[in-house]
Amino acid sequence: MGAMSDEVIQDQTSEESRFPLPPPSFAFLVMSLRAQAEMQLGLMHFGEEEKPQPELMLARHTIDLMAVLIEKTRGNLAIEEQRMLENSVTELRFRYVQVSEEIAKASAQKA
Repeated sequence: MGAMSDEVIQDQTSEESRFPLPPPSFAFLVMSLRAQAEMQLGLMHFGEEEKPQPELMLARHTIDLMAVLIEKTRGNLAIEEQRMLENSVTELRFRYVQVSEEIAKASAQKA
């Protein structure tokens, strides 16, 4: 049993060295959700030739999850954390509207 647990520890150690992660924090949670929403809105390009297609339903869900965090954490965050979360939701909502309008224009031009 000792050899097996040593192997598991080695696997975890080598995995951790390949993918160093920042310590868990509220800021990291907010930035992770924000990045997820930006990807879903098609705003992040990873060297792809074509612009990624937006997934508006998923983006809206992620933005709504962040809005739930605003409500459920009210009064329990440092001012910097609260601002980061509120500013992220505001900007993502704005970007959501922009992307929605771009999609509507593109659909109208095809018709």
